[in-house]
Amino acid sequence: MLGEDMSDIPSKQQLLDWIKENPTKTNKREIARAFNIKGAARIDLKRLLKELTAEGHLQKNRKAFRGSADLPPVLVLSVARIDSHGDLWAQPVDWRGEDPAPKILFFPKKGDPALTKNDQILCRLSPSSDPDIAYEARLIRKIASGPQKIIGLYRIGSEGGRVVPVDKKIDREYRVAKDDSMGAKEGELVEAQQIGPKGRMGLPTARIVERLGDPMAPKAISLIAIHQHGIPDEFPAEVVAQAEDAKPAPLGKRRDLRDLPLFTIDPEDARDRDDAICAFPDDDPKNDGGYVVWVAIADVAWYVRPGTALDREARNRGNSSYFPDRVVPMLPDALSGDLCSLHENVDRACLAVRFVLNSSGHKIAHEFHRGMMRSPAALSYHQAQAAADGTYDEATEPLKQQIADLFAAYHVASKARNERQPLDLELPERRIVLSEEGKVLSVDFRDRFDAHKLVEEFMVTANVCAAETLEQKRSPLMYRVHEEPSPGKLDVLREVADAAGLTMAKGQVLHTQHLNKLLKAAAGTEDAEVINMSVLRSMMQAYYAPVNLGHFGLNLRKYAHFTSPIRRYSDLIVHRALISAHKWGDDGLSPQEIERLADTGDWISLTERRSMLAERDTTDRYLAAFLAERVGSEFSGRVSGIARFGLFVKLDETGADGIILLSHLGREYWRYNEKDGTLKGEDSGRIIAVGMPALVRLAEAEPITGGLTLELLELDGKPMPKGTSRGKPAQGRKISKAAKHKRRMRKA
Repeated sequence: MLGEDMSDIPSKQQLLDWIKENPTKTNKREIARAFNIKGAARIDLKRLLKELTAEGHLQKNRKAFRGSADLPPVLVLSVARIDSHGDLWAQPVDWRGEDPAPKILFFPKKGDPALTKNDQILCRLSPSSDPDIAYEARLIRKIASGPQKIIGLYRIGSEGGRVVPVDKKIDREYRVAKDDSMGAKEGELVEAQQIGPKGRMGLPTARIVERLGDPMAPKAISLIAIHQHGIPDEFPAEVVAQAEDAKPAPLGKRRDLRDLPLFTIDPEDARDRDDAICAFPDDDPKNDGGYVVWVAIADVAWYVRPGTALDREARNRGNSSYFPDRVVPMLPDALSGDLCSLHENVDRACLAVRFVLNSSGHKIAHEFHRGMMRSPAALSYHQAQAAADGTYDEATEPLKQQIADLFAAYHVASKARNERQPLDLELPERRIVLSEEGKVLSVDFRDRFDAHKLVEEFMVTANVCAAETLEQKRSPLMYRVHEEPSPGKLDVLREVADAAGLTMAKGQVLHTQHLNKLLKAAAGTEDAEVINMSVLRSMMQAYYAPVNLGHFGLNLRKYAHFTSPIRRYSDLIVHRALISAHKWGDDGLSPQEIERLADTGDWISLTERRSMLAERDTTDRYLAAFLAERVGSEFSGRVSGIARFGLFVKLDETGADGIILLSHLGREYWRYNEKDGTLKGEDSGRIIAVGMPALVRLAEAEPITGGLTLELLELDGKPMPKGTSRGKPAQGRKISKAAKHKRRMRKA
């Protein structure tokens, strides 16, 4: 105990011991009172506390001190993450230590409000008996909903600075106090969190939580999207260790498929190889003209067992995310790039389906096997197509007959596909070519060969086989669901078709064949791309669910994803279901997984959309970077979208979308018609509709936001009247939020 007459300055260890024993009495005044420190001696106390803080033993929070690993019994926490089991992990709101924040597991009780990431909660803490958990937290009350995360550029001001968001949809800036800037430099890319409402200057306040570096550094563009959309891009050490400790699967009771010529066909820049195929003419005299097709898929379930750290992280990520300069994989490279990748001339564990097609391309039988395969070659689409066309190289020469059989089987399968009539969209896929430094060299459109269609067709069939088998065996599974378009979206599509001089019948049950008829009528015309894009936009978002509602786009009643377990958690679930249904081992679908299939479906549908948005934003930014040197140039394109504040034009050369604000469309007032999605000039009566050809000039290109601003020169072959001066709104019209944001980004 401390003596009341103590006047000597305590040692550093005495200070630390007292602070640990008295976590609620840790401001400088209370410490001085406890040690009976008065007068000039307070200067020495201040020095000691400052040294302990600098050495990392203490953390200063406003005017209080605490041990670097010790937390008071009542504290404001922030929900840091929600793991794949639904457990909530929290951390102190004001944690500023150099070491990682202590692990705090939140234990909800009945009646607690639902919490989401970044929510702020006042909690009662108690040390945990679990060595992997520092504290257990129980709710006293919820203080505030989670602060908004902002990715932006830091601009230094007189009393701190401000964050200018890179997201085009955020039309405000955030004020940052100097103490909350983490020492960020002018123009640096940062991640910040909103911590307060609008203040005296009219700006909400934020705190910088991470400095991301130079926004124009090589390969920074995809990093922006990764942080902006919250995609996990670093594996926990435990997950990496489990992956690196994995050993190749033994043959055991697997079927030996190593004599089959199961080769892979992938893009030239493929980062993983999870499917292999081969085909033979069926030697059954009862199936003259038919084919036997094998599809083998990497046996990821052997390595990623339910409930392990690997499994929890894979579910948390949901899928791999692909960017022009990198991939954020679902599994560590030791698995995704090695043991689970079907490299040539090495034994690889697989799940394989053998299906039989008759001469009209219909599947008449199928069966699954857990096997061991050995790929004789890893081909690109270009190689496979060249071989099918009679040009062979060192890799394809030994596979002449096998490639010929595979393409013959595909042409037979195409008969049934044409009869089924899945949605037949032709959408060019952009390919952004980067230098080693991350600079955009070119923007190309990927070639699409029969080799691409072949692989797609046989993967679709394999997925159907999986759904049918699991239904037959009454096993729970994860379906890939794609519902039919809503009436409202179809009405918009009809308006676009009408504007192009095409028709789409009303008053009948919609089938894919009706949409294919529209696409066929547009094929080869100048409206082809707009019609394809409009049909795509009319579609509902596909998702994962344990309840089967069919797949409209593929025109299939039963469909499940089976063919990509390296990069999709949904496929891993289907593999485990097949393992359980066939009693192939103890690594199948667990009862706990079955119980939460619906939650898992919702979660991985969300992670899939998250990746799609991040990939799209990255493409937009790379395109803006590529076009930034061509500001002032003229481009041809087509009106691809119309909104109340302006219109979008898709450039023919790159497929990039740019915006034209209404304030740049002349002095007349443009009225937006919500029913048919057009703009009409109030004075001229001129109509602007989706699909119209346009000639534009590139006015601005912002690589950081991915925004392109265009000036409309000609529409449908007719010149547009000159608009108002740049940034000045037409008479009597308020300037839009988009225009304000564009001005602010230009000044920044």
